Amino acid sequence: MKGDTPLQEYLRGIVLNLPECPGCYQYLDETGTVIYVGKAKNLKRRVSSYFNKEQQTLKTSILVSKIRDIKYIVVNTEEDALLLENNLIKQWSPRYNILLKDGKTYPSIVVTNEYLPRIFMTRKIDRRAGIYFGPYSHVPTLYGLLDLIKNLFPLRRCRDVITAESIRLGKHKECLEYHIKNCKAPCVGRQLREEYIKDIEDAKEILKGNTAALERDIMAQMQALAEEMRFEEAEVLKRKYLMLENYRSKSEVVSNACHNIDVFNIEDSEKVAYINYLHVANGCITQAFTFEYAKRLNETKEELLVAGIVEMRKRYGSESKEVIIPFSVEQFSQNFNLIVPQKGDKKKLLELSRLNVLQYKKDRLAQADKLNPEQKAVRILKELQDALGLPTLPMHIECFDNSNIFGTDAVSGCVVFKKGKKSKEDYRKYNIKSVVGADDYASMKEVVRRRYSRLLEENGAMPDLIIADGGKGQMEVMREVIEDELHLQIPIAGLAKDDKHRTNELLYGFPQQTVGVKMDSELFHFLTRIQDEVHRFAISFHREKRSKRQISSELDHIKGIGEKSKEALLKQFKSAKRIKEASLEELSGIIGEAKARLIKESLV
Repeated sequence: MKGDTPLQEYLRGIVLNLPECPGCYQYLDETGTVIYVGKAKNLKRRVSSYFNKEQQTLKTSILVSKIRDIKYIVVNTEEDALLLENNLIKQWSPRYNILLKDGKTYPSIVVTNEYLPRIFMTRKIDRRAGIYFGPYSHVPTLYGLLDLIKNLFPLRRCRDVITAESIRLGKHKECLEYHIKNCKAPCVGRQLREEYIKDIEDAKEILKGNTAALERDIMAQMQALAEEMRFEEAEVLKRKYLMLENYRSKSEVVSNACHNIDVFNIEDSEKVAYINYLHVANGCITQAFTFEYAKRLNETKEELLVAGIVEMRKRYGSESKEVIIPFSVEQFSQNFNLIVPQKGDKKKLLELSRLNVLQYKKDRLAQADKLNPEQKAVRILKELQDALGLPTLPMHIECFDNSNIFGTDAVSGCVVFKKGKKSKEDYRKYNIKSVVGADDYASMKEVVRRRYSRLLEENGAMPDLIIADGGKGQMEVMREVIEDELHLQIPIAGLAKDDKHRTNELLYGFPQQTVGVKMDSELFHFLTRIQDEVHRFAISFHREKRSKRQISSELDHIKGIGEKSKEALLKQFKSAKRIKEASLEELSGIIGEAKARLIKESLV
């Protein structure tokens, strides 16, 4: 906007191009330090809200004044965003995460250093008191962990000071928690301390995110009990196993089987390659970064990927022994193994990395397009040229479509796109003159013949590409006129539809061949936009012609209403229905009171 500083323009460009999907965002200050981490179900909507001055609180305005850059990571679900946010806050400890939470720190879970340790939530950190896990930005995640531990392990919840000496002297007695089987009363010796400490250690592993080993241990115990016919005890363990499995499936960004792994993916274009790097530990993403390389010597994707792996591992000091990549490259280091997964959790990681690199590429292109709108059109036209193997960039495209109802009021329309944009002054309407009945092929031949014969006579500019709104048949009749009759060399493509009348193929060449175009690509959207426009134009012309005919036919039998009166009424009211609905005064204002009375008496 006018008057904005370069920084405001830079940040606005990032915000406008954020994806509308789940993820985490990071605000950086002028030193590149992460000062705030947040999660979002919709990244674009959430980040935009910070820059809405009408909704800004004092704390938010202070934060926004410090922002110099914005980074983000996209994930598959809102739950993944919650967990990733928590992990990033642990990693960066951003100062404004506390400030924007009304002065409250995020809660943590502590495992105390007592003789019989306790596990509970706290906002006070005293490292001498125990081991702390967190902080947790999403409190339901914290409570979910505590509930899981409570259901798996009967740990004490009392605040009594319990020592080996106090137990020996019998200073404690069983409480209600023991009687309702929430605690095994280690305070009175009903549970051995070694057994209690084993439960505490298992709980710590859950808090660290290491659930796989515990699941295997519970499964082995369960099977052993089943073999000994101790089914009731086995059933108790089965319930614990299912609780643990259910928690793990809901709480991890990725599988906890994935530990200390680097993941890379790459997307390239003609001049630039985009590479995404993820580092995964204990089922969580701990590093995520996407960067780009400018191609200088036509480097291959393999060469660029290898360069990216070396660069990122050095930058982040990674010592991972496994590196996941999307395709095979020659092993270039003995310090780690290169893996191209085909299925499973590691394949899902690779797909998540691809999701991030594709989004980054899309954002970069969108930013460039805003700075230079013509660049986007040229890029799409270049993609179309390459896909069809055209001799020149298709800067001038024309597309035709017919419209009729059972052969009546047959018309055709021609729309023109120049430099990727509509050129409405060049649109043309055609009344079909030589064809009787519903014959689309014959109608198309007539229109194409009239269009390009006239351009030849007037020495007009010929298109670089003609698109038929139809399949092979439409393309062939166009070719017969263009090449066989008029002896012109203009490339012809076709847009074919499936049985549900949806565009699904781009055809080119004689004999026609299907050209591979992804249905979610910019090129496909551009072609369907041309097709939608020619449909709209032809149908609008057909309705206009049909309406004129209907009005004329209903007024023809009224004595005293001539052609000039009908034209005046048509110009004003557009349809017979509106003429019928018009008042006597409205009609009189156009054709006079006498004729208006004739129409009102006749059109009842």
